[in-house]
Amino acid sequence: MALVNTKNMLEKAFDNNYAIGAFNINNMEIIQAVATAAKKNNSAVIMQVSKSALAYANPKYLKAMVDAAVSDTNLDIALHLDHGPDIETVQLAIDSGFTSVMFDGSHFDYEINVQKTKEVVELAHAKNITVEAELGKLAGVEDEVNVSAENATYTDPDQAVDFVSRTGIDSLAVAIGTSHGAYKFKGEAKLDFPRLKTITKKLEAAGFKKFPIVLHGASSVDASSVAICNEYGGKLDGAKGVPNEMLREAAALSVCKINMDTDLRLAMTAAIRKFFALNPEKFDPRGYLGDARKMIEDIVDNKIKNVLGSTNSM
Repeated sequence: MALVNTKNMLEKAFDNNYAIGAFNINNMEIIQAVATAAKKNNSAVIMQVSKSALAYANPKYLKAMVDAAVSDTNLDIALHLDHGPDIETVQLAIDSGFTSVMFDGSHFDYEINVQKTKEVVELAHAKNITVEAELGKLAGVEDEVNVSAENATYTDPDQAVDFVSRTGIDSLAVAIGTSHGAYKFKGEAKLDFPRLKTITKKLEAAGFKKFPIVLHGASSVDASSVAICNEYGGKLDGAKGVPNEMLREAAALSVCKINMDTDLRLAMTAAIRKFFALNPEKFDPRGYLGDARKMIEDIVDNKIKNVLGSTNSM
């Protein structure tokens, strides 16, 4: 087995009304946890890396560990660049053996976004690498993304058709109400499903049938992880994510890839905080990182079974 791009896995997800989980990875324990949970469910999976994670862990190390996960699980795994902010970062991912890249030009004016995204598509498609891009701006803070609520904009359906037509991308990340980070909603959680349906309908009418849509900022901010963090010294009052039932509804529509990062960070932090609070005399990293790995595995396992619906997608 070898790493795959996202084309076939997203096509299957669209046809069968589920979504593939795209989980952000930063170290060995997270990679192992995601791989183990995916194997348990016989599920294809996307492991994605931000620019910050590339700098933190080194792309050679990340690529080697994901290759090990492929060998160990015999699953379809895509190694994906998340929120590539510039051509240089995209090129680094391509040169490092990634099989899928996202170019996030949403911070540029529309015409510049089209131009730069098209450049990325030409670079990536020459090496059989799939390309995701973003239209609209999600609010929130996460690694390279920092967008205030007042600067967030929803994806325009007509512009989405023009963007896909002119760039040749393989999947489109849309803004329909999700946001990055642990504080996604101040009041009632709400996603603009009519907008999502309109985007898909207009794409189909333009000849882009079964075009995969991507949902960023889609962590549920699991209450159990938040509660453990707060119980053992954390200060995460008011943290609120996207309800699981909304994510399931999105997965049953045209959303074929759902990104989750905050949930994994919270699980790791909760496990480590609890470990040290209960074992102040311990200092072996295998203890606290082992607990963190298991908690992330349980979170990913639950997402695949009960949210994404991608069990037995291999």
